[in-house]
Amino acid sequence: MEEIIIKGAREHNLKNISLAIPRRQFVVITGLSGSGKSSLAFDTVYAEGQRRYVESLSAYARQFLQLMEKPDVDEITGLSPAISIEQKRVSHNPRSTVGTVTEIYDYLRLLYARAGVPHCGQCGKAITSQTVDQIAETIAKLPLGSKLLVLAPLVRRRKGEYHTLFAELQSQGFLRVEVDGEICRLDSVPPLDRQRYHDISLIVDRLAVNPESRGRLVDSLELAMDKADDLVAIQIVNGERLLFSRRLACIDCGLSFAELSPRLFSFNNPHGACPECSGLGRDLVFDVDLIVPDPHLALKDGAIAPWRRSYSFYLSEVLEPLARHYAFSLTHSFAELAEKVKKIIFWGSGREKIPGLLVDGRYNSLSERIFEGVIPALKRRYEKADGENDSELLRYLSPKPCPLCQGARLNREALQVKIADVNIYELTCYSLPQTLHFLTTLKLEPARQAIAGRILGELVARLRFLLDVGLDYLTLERASATLSGGESQRIRLATQIGSGLTGVLYVLDEPSIGLHQRDNRRLLDALMKLRDLGNSLLVVEHDQETIMAADHVIDMGPGAGRLGGEVVAQGTPAEVMAGESLTGLYLSGREEIEIPARRRRDQERQIVIKGAMQHNLKGLEIEFPLGLLVCVTGVSGSGKSTLINETLYPALHNHLYGERFPVGAFQEIIGLEQLDKVISIDQSPIGRTPRSNPATYTGIFTPVRELFAGLPEARIRGYKPGRFSFNVKGGRCEACKGDGVMRVEMHFLPDIFVKCDACGGQRFTREVLEIRYKGANISEVLAMTVNQAAEFFAAVPRIVGKLEVLQDVGLGYLSLGQAAVTLSGGEAQRVKLSRELAKRATGRTLYLLDEPTTGLHFHDVRQLLNVLQRLVTAGNSVIVIEHNLDIIKAADYLIDLGPDGGSGGGQLVACGTPEEVARVRESATGQYLRKILP
Repeated sequence: MEEIIIKGAREHNLKNISLAIPRRQFVVITGLSGSGKSSLAFDTVYAEGQRRYVESLSAYARQFLQLMEKPDVDEITGLSPAISIEQKRVSHNPRSTVGTVTEIYDYLRLLYARAGVPHCGQCGKAITSQTVDQIAETIAKLPLGSKLLVLAPLVRRRKGEYHTLFAELQSQGFLRVEVDGEICRLDSVPPLDRQRYHDISLIVDRLAVNPESRGRLVDSLELAMDKADDLVAIQIVNGERLLFSRRLACIDCGLSFAELSPRLFSFNNPHGACPECSGLGRDLVFDVDLIVPDPHLALKDGAIAPWRRSYSFYLSEVLEPLARHYAFSLTHSFAELAEKVKKIIFWGSGREKIPGLLVDGRYNSLSERIFEGVIPALKRRYEKADGENDSELLRYLSPKPCPLCQGARLNREALQVKIADVNIYELTCYSLPQTLHFLTTLKLEPARQAIAGRILGELVARLRFLLDVGLDYLTLERASATLSGGESQRIRLATQIGSGLTGVLYVLDEPSIGLHQRDNRRLLDALMKLRDLGNSLLVVEHDQETIMAADHVIDMGPGAGRLGGEVVAQGTPAEVMAGESLTGLYLSGREEIEIPARRRRDQERQIVIKGAMQHNLKGLEIEFPLGLLVCVTGVSGSGKSTLINETLYPALHNHLYGERFPVGAFQEIIGLEQLDKVISIDQSPIGRTPRSNPATYTGIFTPVRELFAGLPEARIRGYKPGRFSFNVKGGRCEACKGDGVMRVEMHFLPDIFVKCDACGGQRFTREVLEIRYKGANISEVLAMTVNQAAEFFAAVPRIVGKLEVLQDVGLGYLSLGQAAVTLSGGEAQRVKLSRELAKRATGRTLYLLDEPTTGLHFHDVRQLLNVLQRLVTAGNSVIVIEHNLDIIKAADYLIDLGPDGGSGGGQLVACGTPEEVARVRESATGQYLRKILP
């Protein structure tokens, strides 16, 4: 079959549509936000593909089938196996990195295990194999008379009970083994837990170091190595343990390595992980900047934050005795105190006793006691704190690089294995192009090259796939949790290209998000490559270049929400352009977002950052004019988010609100006093459970509940506003705890949510649902779209005012009760923007937005731009990180970073009006602006 035939699709707002989607082509579904694109692509086509997949599984799997509802569609034929690549963050696990998600790190571990060269941790020389004679010589240099145990390490960090092993050793005449550090007779070994890791060593011999025992030592070493695969351990009685290998050891220092294996380079395995941080690379430590958030405060005025709840007690019983003993003032600011005094306050008095300190809860002016210190006391409380106190102590903790591995996550042995003088952690810190260059130019000895050839080929191919989708600024060690939704999606896309599957239906959700126009071409080439393998691509997209590159376009509309759900145009891009649909009008230029006739200029007020050096920023000095719409642009990975989200915002927030957010490295910020409020509106979720929704987040639900509680029937029954809340007991359905859905663990698939049987998904009890306002109960109100609710509550100013703001930011199609977990990053950001717009602006507020056009159609971008211009007209300042040229061309001032991503970025390429930036030849943004500016 050459087409996927869909008949009678009615999922969500789809209007019983029937259409044919060409197979083995690049098909784009576009249209207004909320017009039904995702309902068609994900909730109908992909959902049916997933359901049919489960249907093909075993009887055990099929027992869950009734829980996976069939999409509301009459028939779908010609459907291939479907894979969804959505804008979900890859993982919140702190152990997950770009390298582990793409499986590139697995191949690197294999490469270092097979072709790596261990180096001595003391002298730095490459480690070579040792003969039995060399090992015996090293042991002979120990002090004369030293008592030794010669051990054969048989089991190292492996699970099991090992009954057979013990029986076999006993039959061979051996008497003793060391099990998990304890020496046992073989006929009385305690039972081992097969679910725990164990270390088992055979005791081959016991002897003392002297010239006469040399022959016996050599025999014992050979026997131990034969038993333990060329490995032997020497335990000095009441001393250290030495490990020797017939294969790998430093001749000068005597240090030995066990045989290299991939698990040595895994920070998720006890063999390779740093023992201090267990492979996380960071430790939570009590931060002096959080303990004393305002160093301008005096100790007498509450400078030490953890003590503020009982400050009068600590002042009289601790600080005053300390001040008397060390002769410092409690009225001077903390910053003015001597470094020695600060150290004593934070870390304690050591062994020195302080007269007059509180002892066992009783004050005694004659007593003397050691002062523990603020940080050791907090550590002690944290170690034995229960869950109730954790949140209080967590506010004083911040992540810092592990002092032992310095963030490398691996133990010392793993980091001493190198290829071309580079260890595995250093290689993962390279940008992807640098890593690719290192691997393609790597010269190994012929024997190692033969082993590493296939591994290198796989690594090079996977790295090239990542570069093809525009991720050349990333590093393999970057944590997955720090990736945007668009970056996560492109990583999964690269993984799918690498899999080489054919005949598959791929459903993608705006893969161009977060990409500069310069990088978009590479993404399109990658999508074409996936299509040319014989796959079908169904892509939800708003980007003009992507739409024009498609083989087939499906335009949904004509409006959003209940006004959408129809196919208004379908065909090649040229055929859609020639039509009268809203998308066709914008693509053909008959409708466009206008360039402002006059740009604002306000050079009197500005914020200046000097010496910004976080991540890849190259000591930037940048001026941000206030009272304007400012756009920060640049290629992907050029440092935009680092400058705004990690440097400017936390610095402003800390200054205005007295917080201690971590701030990116910089020298100075000038002009902070010109603002009284800063609001950052990012794409993080507004909630992580089905209970969180736009109505609760924006505050609309509170006046709605109050309205229902004031109805005559509710007052007769004594219902308060809390009765109409699904977050507290009383009116909510207790079977689903007010969620309306139940979570079902699928084991072999992601968990799914199914409608609650008790309330039918309505969240509330039958009694609460009997209370109606204008014919609708509280559950039916939550099911309304914003546009429907605005009509329904037109006579209630408190409610309709907030609904109108949601309409202004283009979210009229959202349901009031739509679960937060189902909102895209762009929708979540605009919900946050609407909440801030509903508040009274001061005229001295700075709004920071990170790609607010995510998920927006051309027409919705125009609406959003009107909202941003309205904010600026009111006297506020707006700074937007953006790639969308329609926003960029309408800005008053641009700051363009580059010229490339990663280590090649972090520089100021151009700044000024869009026309001024367009004239800068080095600016990648300027090149594309020249094409659209008059």
